[in-house]
Amino acid sequence: MSSSFKLLIIIAFFCFEGVFAQDSLRTVVANNGDGIFSILRSNGLDPIKTYKEFIELNKKNIKGDSELYKGRTYFIPEIKRDTLEQKQPVKDSIVQLKNTKPDSKIVKYSILGADHESVTIKDNMLKGTVYYLISGHGGPDPGAIGKYNGKLIAEDEYAYDVTLRLAKELISHGALVYLIIKDLNDGIRDEKVLEMDKDEVNYPNRTIPLNQMARLKQRVESVNNLYSKNKGKYQRLIVIHVDSRSKGENIDVFFYHHKNSKNGQRLAKSIHETFKKKYNKYQPNRNYSGSFSYRNLYLVNTTLPAMAFIEIGNIQNKKDQKRIVVPENRQALAKWISEGAILDFKQKN
Repeated sequence: MSSSFKLLIIIAFFCFEGVFAQDSLRTVVANNGDGIFSILRSNGLDPIKTYKEFIELNKKNIKGDSELYKGRTYFIPEIKRDTLEQKQPVKDSIVQLKNTKPDSKIVKYSILGADHESVTIKDNMLKGTVYYLISGHGGPDPGAIGKYNGKLIAEDEYAYDVTLRLAKELISHGALVYLIIKDLNDGIRDEKVLEMDKDEVNYPNRTIPLNQMARLKQRVESVNNLYSKNKGKYQRLIVIHVDSRSKGENIDVFFYHHKNSKNGQRLAKSIHETFKKKYNKYQPNRNYSGSFSYRNLYLVNTTLPAMAFIEIGNIQNKKDQKRIVVPENRQALAKWISEGAILDFKQKN
């Protein structure tokens, strides 16, 4: 047998092997709004671990860096055992953020990170108030994914950083704050690109499930149980997310509330009015188009405290990315939200 003929047989073997391998994989048809991460999550896969493999399997059917075509069929990577494993809950003595020394001007909370753990108590303006803070996604679900300077950035990391900064602001005015989603290793970070991980846990210290509805129910249960325990107090819930839309869509900060909650509407309106004033002050030549309104979301409809659900920008848009990747901008977001919360508290019945 000639050497050239042997080479043809070897090439043919590998070609057929590749075809057989793909034929054995599961497939899914992309629907309107589907992205790589949402498809991987809905098929029980860890998006961070299997993202590159998905790209390699489907590179002929991917537009640009990561966009899918509606109606096309895509191969799903094999489910490997390690992608289904979930970390055990981390043992943690911190179950809430609470000022245990009311007479102290400076208190420390290690969960805020080594560089930000010291909180100066400015006043007791929010004394007696209780805030539940939820940063979007977390654990096995990174949420919306974007690219900044060639690196992947995830919604859950930026929403969490803003949430921690907001917690620090509220505590500095005497509030009792519960972090419903927390990461014991991260703390407040001052980098532009926040490293992605999946070790966040749900209050008090529960592993976040892979299933989306199970995750939402877990959060609702935590908030509602705490609400019952703090009955009679002024209680508010603030949820922070980062949106994902077309790359060309530059959006402002939006606020949502429960349809039938007057207190929730007032909270959302108070934060919205604060943002409008800040934009008029710092960007007087720019029209602010953010709004507050009802939005039909599971978390909005099933949690008991009056609440505001906040979208702080579009992770795909270059202008909006500056709002979240620049640490000073994340601090400004947290400061303005806290000022809106204080305005709401002053207007309470």
